[in-house]
Amino acid sequence: MSLWTTLLNSGRRLFDTGPEPELDSAGADGCAPDPNDVGFTAAVVGLGAKMAAADGLVSDSEIMAFSRVFRAPPEEADNVRRVFTLARQTVRGYEAYARRIGKRYGDRPCLLEGVLDGLFQIAGADGVVTEAELTYLQNVSDAFGFDRATFRRIRATHLGAERDDPYHILGVAHDAAFMDIRSAYRRLMADHHPDRIVQMGAPREFEDAAHAKAAAITAAYARIRAERGLLVRQD
Repeated sequence: MSLWTTLLNSGRRLFDTGPEPELDSAGADGCAPDPNDVGFTAAVVGLGAKMAAADGLVSDSEIMAFSRVFRAPPEEADNVRRVFTLARQTVRGYEAYARRIGKRYGDRPCLLEGVLDGLFQIAGADGVVTEAELTYLQNVSDAFGFDRATFRRIRATHLGAERDDPYHILGVAHDAAFMDIRSAYRRLMADHHPDRIVQMGAPREFEDAAHAKAAAITAAYARIRAERGLLVRQD
């Protein structure tokens, strides 16, 4: 009996988000779930089904993306579609699925990040990632225990840097040392300070843009400091 047939046969019990026995964390290293953890697979299917429905529509491309991302064999295509449909019909709240596997595999962040990567691929399968889908992905990331900086990094690998990504604004890597970030901030402020722009002979109409740019640089630096717990540190 294949995994997908097992999921179909166990159906509503596995996709029930009601109370369940407490699960100890897996307590092992690596990026793979425990062998034969059907509950993990059911939770991932539930998350994938809700991901596809987050914008109110479920396309064939999203179901195909799920099959590809989570490596279902071609001969199981019909069973995958049935499982996906069952999960979408019976899942009452995706947060329970995310918390369930986040708690069990909290010591395997690479596994949880892999699940989130898969959900991003499903979201983008129809060519666009909507705001509703991004909210869903952020909530799943939170339930997995990832901080906002980690989520932005993961998002950037799939969608590119956000326009307001503070690291992107300062032109530094997300894992840059704080001294390098501070140096980049000071250099940018020296180069783009409105007074300097005017002193260098730029047209007056550039002054408003310079103020906006300086404000964005300052806000980006403050945001990074806040995320790193450095608000009380003097520069």
